[in-house]
Amino acid sequence: MNRQIEPFPNLSSAGDELARRLVGAGTSHDVIVLGIVSAGIPVAAEVAKHQVAALDVIIIRRLLAPRGPGSQAVAVNVAGTLVVDEEVGPRQAQPQTPLDYFLEDALNGLARRSEVCRGERGPTELAGKSVLIVDCGIRTSLTMQAAIGAVRTLHPARITAAVPVTSVDGCRVIEALADDFIYLAAPEPFGNAGVWYRDFGRPADDSISQLLRSNPKVATPG
Repeated sequence: MNRQIEPFPNLSSAGDELARRLVGAGTSHDVIVLGIVSAGIPVAAEVAKHQVAALDVIIIRRLLAPRGPGSQAVAVNVAGTLVVDEEVGPRQAQPQTPLDYFLEDALNGLARRSEVCRGERGPTELAGKSVLIVDCGIRTSLTMQAAIGAVRTLHPARITAAVPVTSVDGCRVIEALADDFIYLAAPEPFGNAGVWYRDFGRPADDSISQLLRSNPKVATPG
C-alpha cells in the first residue's frame, strides 16, 4: 500500500493508522507485538491496543562494523532475551583486550536499559508464536534487519514487520526477510524517518516502562 503522504502528526497517530491497516489486512489477534526502542514504541503501543495483543520491546546495540560501513554486528535484547551476532565471536569470561572491555561495557549497558524499559518482567516466550515487529520507519533497513534476524533465532512461527513509512530500497530488503511486510507509504525521496512526523518526540526509557505496564494483555513468560 502507498498512501499519498504528508507528515504524520506524531508517532502515536501513525501507530493508530498503521493499526487500522493491520486489522484490514487480517493480521492475527494471537500475536506478540514487539516495538523497536525508542521511536517504534508509541507506534507499537497503538498497534497492540487495537490488536488486543501483548506488547514487548526490542533494544538494539550496534557493536561492530565487521565489513566496513553499511555492515553491522549487533547485540539485541528481544523481549528480555539477549541475542548477539555470531560475528562478534566468543567472549572471554574476564575481559583482557580493549575490545573485550568495550563489549562487556556495551552488553552491560544493554542489560541495564532493558531493566529500565521492561522492569521486572521475565523473558517473553516467542517460540511457535506469531510476532509483529513495529518501528516508526525504515530508511537503510539495518535496524529492522537486526530485529528480524534476532527474532528468527528464537523460532517464532511467523514474523510480520510493520511501519508507517519506508524507503523504497528498505521496502525491497524487508519484503525479502519478513514473512509479511505491511506499511502505509514508501515516498521518494525519503530522507529520514523523522521528516515524516510533525512531532518526532520519542519516549524516555522510564516512559517505555509505563507503556508496557498499561498494555491490556500480558505475554506468556518463558
